[in-house]
Amino acid sequence: MTRGPAVAGGGAARTACARVPVRGGADEKTGEALSAAAVAERVAWCAALVNGMAARLVTAHWEAGDLRVLSSGQDGLGRPLPARAWMALRRLGWGAGPPGGVTVNDRIVRMAQEQAGRTLRSACWRNDLTRAVTAAWPADPAKRTPEEWDAARAAVPGGEHVPSAVIRARTRQVASYLRDQGRLPADVTELEAPPGVPGMLILAACDRQQATLERHHANPGRALLRLQLPARPDPRGYNDWSWVAVPLALPPTVPAAAALHLPALRVAGGRVWADVAFTYPVPQARRDGHTVAVGLDWGLNTLLSAGAVRLRPDGPVTALGAGAQYRANGVLAKAHRLRRHGEQLHAKLDHYQRLAAGREDHPLEAKAAVLRDEAARVADRRSRLNDALAWSAARWAADQALAAGASVIYVEDLRSMEARGMGRTLNTRLSQAVRGQVTEHLRHIAAEHGIAVVTVPPRGTSRCCPRCLAPLRHCKAPDRPTAPGWKWARCPGCGWQGDRDAGAWQRIAARGLAHQGKTTTSRDNGTMAVRAVDDQLEARAVVAPYASGRDRSKAGPTPRRTGPRRAPRRRAAPSPPRLGRGGEG
Repeated sequence: MTRGPAVAGGGAARTACARVPVRGGADEKTGEALSAAAVAERVAWCAALVNGMAARLVTAHWEAGDLRVLSSGQDGLGRPLPARAWMALRRLGWGAGPPGGVTVNDRIVRMAQEQAGRTLRSACWRNDLTRAVTAAWPADPAKRTPEEWDAARAAVPGGEHVPSAVIRARTRQVASYLRDQGRLPADVTELEAPPGVPGMLILAACDRQQATLERHHANPGRALLRLQLPARPDPRGYNDWSWVAVPLALPPTVPAAAALHLPALRVAGGRVWADVAFTYPVPQARRDGHTVAVGLDWGLNTLLSAGAVRLRPDGPVTALGAGAQYRANGVLAKAHRLRRHGEQLHAKLDHYQRLAAGREDHPLEAKAAVLRDEAARVADRRSRLNDALAWSAARWAADQALAAGASVIYVEDLRSMEARGMGRTLNTRLSQAVRGQVTEHLRHIAAEHGIAVVTVPPRGTSRCCPRCLAPLRHCKAPDRPTAPGWKWARCPGCGWQGDRDAGAWQRIAARGLAHQGKTTTSRDNGTMAVRAVDDQLEARAVVAPYASGRDRSKAGPTPRRTGPRRAPRRRAAPSPPRLGRGGEG
């Protein structure tokens, strides 16, 4: 792994990843030019060796005692375990080896231990969650009381920040085990089978004896990856391994001054994809000291609503304009159609499987195979559509902050909230919104410009007035004040009225500016958040109405124009006829 570039004062080092296709290579031992398919075949052979060793290692240590030792972070002598997964497993004495008759070097074993260690470490958190859910098992698993929710969150490590959907999904899984076995599981090893290990090569666990990555000096957009790959699926000796040079064409998103790191290789669709990580300096985002902020609201009527506010030197917060909305109704409608299509395919597939009763020679097995392929294609389409929508929405939100000159974007944290009371269709759509992806992509884009992305508690952002903090009254439309609905909001106190989402982004931005002194940064991933709302600070989180430079209120009739009128944009008379070749009309 290459060292990152030196960071100047006031800056920060940022690591990102670019997905690069491998279009071919060359065998340095024989001088043979390898096509993309030949490189994919060799990478698949190496990944199969790594995957087999990692899977055996995960299965051998899939027990509660080993997971507790790994999650404790200490070895048998009380020393802290290294951060790298393969080094931690070696410290614990958990080794791996190739099958009999197969020869691999120690760096291939490192990659297997790295994959196994990452898989087991991710299972440690699921083990703690399972034990916490079973320890605070509710009387009715389908509906917890507020006291039972508090007990469950208290038992989970960091439970106050765990989304409710995660706890509810684990509860359904434990309830299914309880119905089948008649008892609660002791840990995750009883609840789940050993997890699968992805077929990939994590070259970051290696050194220069296995792989190197160098950037072209004359052309920064190209790099050369050299790695050892087997020439056969079961190499019998080191002579069956050879160095393969793979040229990579880096995308324009990789800066020329960025430091490249060894990538992770994976085979998908008969091609090799290299996930190239790179580090480069960016402006440092501040936790506090902000004067212009953008509030971002997840709306009921639109995907996003955003606007900017300014904190005046004398204390009040003023809205900078009426805000904007990101509408993606067409894309969301297509996503919902794909979701319903996928649900129908899975329902039909379950019906076929019940009729086949596990018989491989049943006539419906062929139709079931077709349905599985179609369901997988629909799932891929949904995934690509959601990812494209998340990137587009994040780019739009970042552009709003850049246009307003804001140094922070405040987003309400909806991880612990669930969609309820708005109808079955709307609840499903809100629950499957790409909010988490939008937030992650927004952090990625905003870091390029030194803009902080801070999550704030969502309590009362849509319920209270942005002017006086009084409870709002919601209706369907401004001309239908008695029709029940959520689109329009009216304040019975100060008389403010407007779109529900417009009031929400003002409340979010004002709350963030008022609580910016209480912003905390996570040590795990560096995300910023305001954890709780202080009542004294919240009392100052009011937004003054937007004031333009001149009074535009109508005080009388419009004066008649006395000067010359401008020419109309469209002709009042027909155009003259166009002459032909010989001058004829």
